[in-house]
Amino acid sequence: MGTTFEGISRGLNEAIAHAKGKKVAVKTYTPEAVDVSALRQHMGMTQEQFAARFGFSVATLRHWERGDRSPHGASLVLLNVIKRAPDAVQAALN
Repeated sequence: MGTTFEGISRGLNEAIAHAKGKKVAVKTYTPEAVDVSALRQHMGMTQEQFAARFGFSVATLRHWERGDRSPHGASLVLLNVIKRAPDAVQAALN
């Protein structure tokens, strides 16, 4: 019970320090921007096919490609994974 509490306590203290902007031993991931249009075209898909395959709305995809909006959060992470390992993503979705 002691080690479990210590681990939880340490994690909470690290999270609080991180939230306050203090440097802690936390590795964060910042996904890089993705040229969505180039990625889709490289995969040989239409906007409709790409959106349907990966769970984006066509309207959102069009906004990204026009530059009206930029993907962020989980969408940006997924686009980075699609860019780096498209076959793995495709296999996971089958």
